[in-house]
Amino acid sequence: MSLTLLLGALVGAVLGLTGAGGGILAVPALMASQGWSVAQAAPVALLAVAAGAALGAWEGWRRGEVRYRAAALMAASGLPGAALGTRAAHWLPAAWLAAGFSLVLLIVAWRAWRGGQGSSGSGALCRVMPETGRLAWRPASIAALSGVGLFTGFLTGLLGVGGGFVIVPALRRISDLGMHAIVSTSLLVIALVGGGSVLSAYWHGARPPILPTLAFVAAALAGMAAGRWLIRRLAPRQVSRGFALLAAGVAAAMLRHAVMG
Repeated sequence: MSLTLLLGALVGAVLGLTGAGGGILAVPALMASQGWSVAQAAPVALLAVAAGAALGAWEGWRRGEVRYRAAALMAASGLPGAALGTRAAHWLPAAWLAAGFSLVLLIVAWRAWRGGQGSSGSGALCRVMPETGRLAWRPASIAALSGVGLFTGFLTGLLGVGGGFVIVPALRRISDLGMHAIVSTSLLVIALVGGGSVLSAYWHGARPPILPTLAFVAAALAGMAAGRWLIRRLAPRQVSRGFALLAAGVAAAMLRHAVMG
């Protein structure tokens, strides 16, 4: 139980610091501490990530950083994808899911080490209007945000991840939002899509053990609070590279386990 609490707090802290990455660490953390498969760990990971993200999004909302219209659009687009991903997770063999998860995690680690891609500035699809401070809604921006939401939802349902590792770099590329606004908006999307995915998994028969689930969720909430406090005190490059090393190590261990059994 102590290992579950420690790993849950680490997942929450990473999620609070980056808005992307805590969720993708939750599944391997539960696999390591509980001996579960990807399919068994995914619903618990989603519940912990959704709860932690909701806490972080509320803190960002109080600071006026959440772009709630963009988050609502991405979440609405992501829920159908999450339902499809949940069904696909029941069809695929456990070893395939573990191998696919580890490869996705390696890609995330590589992008985090490079620092991701910045916004395209004046040519961004989703631009903030200087006179109002709000995003300008155009067909291209609506299509881009909907596509991000749909893909995020599918990965959320399939692998039990929050999807922030898709949302944050996507928003950096297609918008000119500041990093704090991107992280807070990502957390709200994760909370909404993750919550819907938890309900979908429960509908499809997922019944995780109560005590480990509650312990992991509580630890993730505590870690989220700590991460949101630290985010304003650490250099973004340090956080990004530290997460990259951690993610790469976890991915290598999972890939070895998937290949060798």
